This record gives sequence, structure tokens and C-alpha cells, in this order.
Amino acid sequence: MHHFSYIDGRLHAEAVPLEAIAAQVGTPCYVYSTATLTRHYRAFADAFADLDATICYAMKANGNRAVLRLLTGLGAGVDVVSGGEMGLALAAGAPADRIVFSGVGKTKDEMAAALNAGVHQINVESEPELDALDAVARELGVRAPVAIRVNPDVDAATHAKITTGKAENKFGIEWTSARTVFRRAMTLEGIAVHGVAVHIGSQILDLAPFEAAFRKVRDLVALLRADGVTIDRLDLGGGLGVPYHADDHTPPPPSAYAAVVARTVGDLGCALTIEPGRAIAGNAGVLVSRVTYLKEGMTRTFAIVDAAMNDLMRPALYDAWHDIWPVVEPSAGVERHPIDVVGPVCESSDTFARDRSLPPLAADDLVAFMTAGAYGAVMSGQYNGRPLVPEVLVDGDRFHVVRRRPTLTEMASLEDLPPWLTDAR
Repeated sequence: MHHFSYIDGRLHAEAVPLEAIAAQVGTPCYVYSTATLTRHYRAFADAFADLDATICYAMKANGNRAVLRLLTGLGAGVDVVSGGEMGLALAAGAPADRIVFSGVGKTKDEMAAALNAGVHQINVESEPELDALDAVARELGVRAPVAIRVNPDVDAATHAKITTGKAENKFGIEWTSARTVFRRAMTLEGIAVHGVAVHIGSQILDLAPFEAAFRKVRDLVALLRADGVTIDRLDLGGGLGVPYHADDHTPPPPSAYAAVVARTVGDLGCALTIEPGRAIAGNAGVLVSRVTYLKEGMTRTFAIVDAAMNDLMRPALYDAWHDIWPVVEPSAGVERHPIDVVGPVCESSDTFARDRSLPPLAADDLVAFMTAGAYGAVMSGQYNGRPLVPEVLVDGDRFHVVRRRPTLTEMASLEDLPPWLTDAR
């Protein structure tokens, strides 16, 4: 469910017309709904209320400070995958003891920063990382609270670029090596082993892969405890999908996901960490864009919009589908025609939709790319010299720009000419 709907023929975010935001902020711009973010977080919190579980929002989905402040204010922890994300989460007010630091390539500086901040847990993904963390912790005179991420070799049946739980993926310790690594970790002076971590992928629309992975985790916990390894935490990751297309298989609700967790690992006496990202932020946001030109070709019609692949990368990167809604509601029964919706960047991959059946569009029309709240703004860049897109948070009948569009002067301010070019003309 989301809070974007037509009211009196105009698409609104909650009670704010998107036309009003576009007029004040310009296009393209991202718009997020407080009501949707709140509803989705609470759906997870309520689903896991009977379990000893912490919902740690995966901020890689949407790391805007206002979004983080909203969710942590509701009680969420934060799952981070870099020192930068950790710093931003702390700056947004996230308590350090509710931060989980994941990721396969943590540097020693990032490890030290996490330990100095007092994060709840560091998820270790390889033996070299384990050794590096041990050394950093000993140098600081502390013991690092650790869960070791294992790779259960479970096919999540999702896009190849967002699956993380198969043997050929870069994530986690191979299943067959897990017991050996855990036993060794118990001997390291700078490591405090607490648990097992697992995450099998993203945009998963079926509970069966989760159940298979969690049952393997249950078996591993039994073996590790028999080996004398302390296991009092389970980090089960995220990955629950969202509907991008009306024909998509409807994702299971958080309550059904929680039921799988409860029946597979709920009786192991472990504190649980659940890390939804897309499922909270995905359909809480839209990207608003304006049609610049309508171009009629010999065989195709193109709507050229002012948003581009540098603003919303998912279609170019994954061939991902985003529903496209006109901001002015089409008349009932209006005839639709196939159209290609493309951006202005000088790449053929700067295409949002091919042969998409849409109502008539004209220059200056506003459109909204739906379900763009996750992996939209966070993946954006400045290719072709295009400024980063502003982000707007709506709450009821009010809205605020929570990241403004930088000026060209600001974009250039990070660059500097070498002395030998300063006087060149």
C-alpha cells in the first residue's frame, strides 16, 4: 500500500498535489510519503512484536537523513554497509547500539570507527576480514561484537544482480567452511562471537527461499552450539520484495514472513535482527518528471522526459519496470498507445520504458515514476553534468525539501586546477 492517489483528477502525495511540489522545487524530483514509510515500518514491528527482534532499516535502499530520522524515531535500528553510511546514520540520530555494520569490504579505518562508535554488531563476511577486525579490536583494547555471515547456497529466485545467497556470490562464508571459521573466531582475543548472519538477496516474492535458508541456519546453530560456540543472536537480513508491476506476484506481507521466522528459528533463544530496506521505502517514493518533447519516429513514438538514467538507474541497470502515472488523471476510457519513455542522457540505455501502453502525453506534462523510493536517489549520479535530484518529504498537507538540487558552482567546487593550468588560456 502507498499514499499516492488521484484527488480531483490530480495525483497527490498524501494531501499534497505533485503539481504544487513540481512548481516550487522543479523537476525531476523525488517525493516521499511519511505515512507510507511509517505504515511499512510498523507492519514489520507489529509482525515481530512477539519475538525478540530488532527491525534495522537497510539504509542502502534510501539513506536520506530525514527518512532515517523518521524511522529511527519510530524505533528502527539501521543496517549500514560502509563507514559513510554509518556516519550519516549517526548524524541522523540513530543510536550506535542499534546499528549493524554489514558489507564485504570494510577497511580497517571503518572497523575502528565502528568500534569507537559502539555499534551493536559487525557482520564479518570472510576470514581475512575476521583477522583484520581482530587486529583492529586488539589495538583499541576492545572485543568486537560479531556475527559471521554464512552463505547458505540458496537460490532466492530473483534477478541475478541482486541475489546474494548462492555459492558463486561474493557474500559470506561458504557453508562448508562455516564451522571451522566459527571455532577459530572463538579463539581470537579481539573477537566476541555472538551470532550467525544470513542474507540471500533482494526483491524476493516467495517465502520458500527464506524458509530454506533459515532451516539451514537452524541446523548450523545446533552444530555450532555442540562445538561450544556461543550463538545468542541471529541476523536474518532483509530481501522481501515489493510490487513494481500490476502483473507481479503479490509479495507476502511482513506477518507471513515473520511466521516463517517464528517456525524455523523462533525457539532458539536468540535475539533476532531483521533488515528490510526496499520493503519499507520502495513504494513510499515517486520520481516526478516533466515531458520535454514528444518525438514521432517512423516506427516508434518517444516521450523525452527531463529525468534520466543518472537520476533513476534501475531500468538501465536491471531492465527494471516502474509504473508511469500521468500527474493529471486520464479520462475514463481514454485510448492508450505504445510509447517509449526516454531521458536526455547520451546513452541508448537511458530508457525507462519501451512500448509502454500509456494515455496520450504532450510536452510539459508531468509524470510520476512509481515505486521509486528505494534504490533511486541513493544510486543517482552527476553523469552528463546533471545535478543530483532534490528529495522532498511529505507529511499530510505539508512538504519540505530534504535534499536540495546543488548548483553548478557547488558541483564544480570539489574540483581544482593544478598550478600549471591555472594561467592557461
